[in-house]
Amino acid sequence: MQALVATEQADLRLAIELYLVEEPGMDVVGTVSEAAGLRSLARITRPDLIMLDWDLPGHSPTNLVTELKRIDSRPQVIVLGKELEQRPVVLAAGADAFVLKGDPPGRLLTAIRQARARRAAVERQIPTETKGA
Repeated sequence: MQALVATEQADLRLAIELYLVEEPGMDVVGTVSEAAGLRSLARITRPDLIMLDWDLPGHSPTNLVTELKRIDSRPQVIVLGKELEQRPVVLAAGADAFVLKGDPPGRLLTAIRQARARRAAVERQIPTETKGA
């Protein structure tokens, strides 16, 4: 599963990247610190998973989630936020999961594993002849 990490906070990017590379079968295809870079890299790499900081500069968060979900690879999007009140807005925008930045690392790992399971379920439903198209 290919993952892309998007947050302005360098320490958070590094921590997430470390969690992801420790997960079997995960490959981090890039990290970005702003929305324009995320849009470009997501179109090029076509990731299966995007870890998105809700406070990523240079975008409207709800519009960005909607845009990311339209990428050909149909990525799972896990949003990292600062306030629990953001959760309904995040999920209504189309994100697959919401994790508070202050949550224990196990919560993030659970969200990643659930995203992987959802992705695997979707791939099992796609006919073999269309997977490479």
